[in-house]
Amino acid sequence: MNLPASGRRVLVSGASRGLGRAVAQAFAANGDRVAVHFGSREEEARTTLASLAGTGHTLAGGDLANPVGAVAVVDAAAEALGGIDVLVNNAAVNIRHPLPETSYEEWVAVWQQHVSVNLLATANLSHLAAQRMIDQGGGGRIVNVGSRGAFRGEPDHPAYGATKAAVHALGQSLAVSLAPYGIGVASVAPGFFATERVAPRLDGPEGEAIRTQSPFGRVGSAEEIAAAVLWLASPAAEWSSGTILDLNGASHLRS
Repeated sequence: MNLPASGRRVLVSGASRGLGRAVAQAFAANGDRVAVHFGSREEEARTTLASLAGTGHTLAGGDLANPVGAVAVVDAAAEALGGIDVLVNNAAVNIRHPLPETSYEEWVAVWQQHVSVNLLATANLSHLAAQRMIDQGGGGRIVNVGSRGAFRGEPDHPAYGATKAAVHALGQSLAVSLAPYGIGVASVAPGFFATERVAPRLDGPEGEAIRTQSPFGRVGSAEEIAAAVLWLASPAAEWSSGTILDLNGASHLRS
């Protein structure tokens, strides 16, 4: 298989801001061409697009909770880029819903939303992109963004923790299934990292407790997570296919 180290065609889901933006920027700086997916935040996605180094990047909008929307996103990305070599499954929802405080009706709705976006959209995008990689014949990479919460528990966000655990399992199943086609599949499991979405928590009363979860006394950065995603998508990382890479500053250790 001939997966290049740069000049690849990359689809990043949920790339309008935060980690998705950092991932898109990392691939663009590497010399790759990036399709920036957005659901509803088109203006922010255009800001991401404008920030990317190099040329040949594109936007790919669509509702990933709808299987038809996933098809539209992959089709748009592949048409604009001329194919897909790398898929980064980053799009996710994370809505607070501790069981003792959540009505049954809200509980059901929140779980359905998490499963639709965090798990099924990841599965659907993976199928669509992998089929294109197989047809192209040059191999490829799929990198899933999971979570430390899949291992340490998420008492206020149980659907998030459960769906991220499922994403990890999905990635390992696909790693075995797709290896004969030269397609490596891996996941990252970040701990708490700084983005504009969580800035109020880090700046508020709980900020110090969050930072002291790690013995480094800080939280991670989106750029640190993006650097790991970029490596897992590289030709050098083929033998890491199937891995779940912990990126949590020693805040949660497992073996």
